[in-house]
This record gives sequence, structure tokens and C-alpha cells, in this order.
Amino acid sequence: MAEEYDYESLGNNTSMGQNALAGALAGVAEHCAMYPVDSIKTRMQVIQSGRPPVPVNPTTVAQHPSLKTASRNLWRGVNSVVLGAGPAHALHFATYEYCKEAFVGDGHHALGFAAAGACATLAHDGLMNPFDVVKQRMQLRDSTYRSVRECARQVYAKEGLGAFYISLPTTLAMSVPFQSIQFASYEFFRKYLNPDGQYDPKTHVIAGGLAGAIASSITTPLDVAKTLLQTRGHSLDPRIRNATGFWDAMSIIKQRYGMRGFFRGYKPRVLTNMPSAAISWSVYEYFKWFLDTHESAKKVSQDKSLIRL
Repeated sequence: MAEEYDYESLGNNTSMGQNALAGALAGVAEHCAMYPVDSIKTRMQVIQSGRPPVPVNPTTVAQHPSLKTASRNLWRGVNSVVLGAGPAHALHFATYEYCKEAFVGDGHHALGFAAAGACATLAHDGLMNPFDVVKQRMQLRDSTYRSVRECARQVYAKEGLGAFYISLPTTLAMSVPFQSIQFASYEFFRKYLNPDGQYDPKTHVIAGGLAGAIASSITTPLDVAKTLLQTRGHSLDPRIRNATGFWDAMSIIKQRYGMRGFFRGYKPRVLTNMPSAAISWSVYEYFKWFLDTHESAKKVSQDKSLIRL
């Protein structure tokens, strides 16, 4: 009978390099799969100083050439995600596995998983933030940037290096609770749905999706503030262009839209993060399992060869 691999032991068996590789593949898959919905979310969150655009019926896209172009433009900036998500997620998951082992070990402590998720987020966001700024600038409806390089160069020339990091404190204020909630929720649902600890793709999909939905719902207000700061240089509104940080962004949103303003783009954000988290965790756990079983089989084969000698 084929050897059964205990899922609970994978974090101990896989190396840091294997966790990083699995994380990189998971990150690229997560961001690319739901990128058009993320673009819609960004456009909904941006505060317009002029007249809002006229709503468009999605069923007319196929009959109108300009709308077809607009639909293709929902993918604009995806190259920035590919460039940043691989290394950032590799660092993210490798840090998580290391901290999880250090904080939790073989037990199950929600605070330990949350702390491991927070540490992983600090590492991830420090690397990913400039790529995310470029991505959101290119996602804007009237963006004229033709490439990631052009966008990064022009943002740097006009606004300086600080433009790539002004949203970092807000990003961390959002991402640390987001990832802490997501990791703790994921581990809870994974253990609840799969108490035996065997590798089960369905468990990862369901647990990941639920964790992503819960975390994105709670942290949407912070995401709206982050979007305002990351796209401020594109705005024609002097108040937004001169926004200095998190509290200033929150004040602008409250003045313009009231409490409802903090939930701009709520639906597409949840629709993005729920399947994205399911994909990310599923891809990550699969490749972690695959790499571990491959290494185990290779070791068994080597041991058998030594015995024959």
C-alpha cells in the first residue's frame, strides 16, 4: 500500500527553499487569477473630484469596440504583480512556516498562528509595496502608462521615491490584521474540516476561501485608505494629491462620503480575496506536499540503493 503522508508534518519536513518555491507559485496564481476583479475594486475605491462615470451594462461589452478595449485594460499592470508577487510570496510563506514552527510547534494556538502570519506580512509588504503602487496606477481607468517600467520611472520622476512607500504604514495597518485573521481562520477551518491531518485539496479550497472572505470583509476600510494614498499622484484634487498619510486619507474619505466611503469596493474586494485565498492556499499546499513527497521518495530510493550495495 502506498505510504500516507501526514499533512500536519509537512511544515517540518519541507525545507525553507521548498516553502519559498511553493509560496512563489501560490502568489503568482493567486494574484493573476482574479486580477480583473481587483482592477474593478481599485477603480471603485478611487475618489473622483469630477462627475462620476456613467454606469455601463456589462452585456453591451461584446457589441462595442471601445468597451472591449476597456475590458482588456482590466489586465493592465498585471506584469507588476508577476514581478513582485513571486519573490514577495516566497518570502511570505517561508517566514510563516519558520515562525509557525517557532511559535506553535506541534500544538494548535490561534495566537501563535496569528503572530506567524503577522511576521510573514511584515516581510511580504516591505518587498511588495512598490510593485503594488505601480499596479494600482496602471489599473486606473484613464491610465496612459504602456509598461511597468514606464510607470515606475514617471512616478519616481514626478513624486520621488517616497511615492512607492507612503502607503506602507497604511498597508501594514491593513495587512497585519488581514493576514493574522486569514492565517488563524485558515488553520482553524483546516483542522475543523480535516482533523486527521491528511492532505486534502478540498479542505484547502474551503478553508482558504472562508479565511479570505472573513479577512477581506473586516479590513476593507483600511484598503480604501491604502488605495487613496497609492493613487494620490494621479488625482486632480489638490486635497488628495497632498494627502500625507493614513489619518489624512481616512479624514478625506470620511469628509467626502461619510462612513459608507470606507466600504467602497467592498463586494469586488471580497469576490477577489475569497477565490484568491482558496487558490493561493491550494497551490501552496499542493506544491509543498508534492515537493515533500518527491524528496521522500528520492530518499527512500537512495536508501534502497545503499542497502543493495
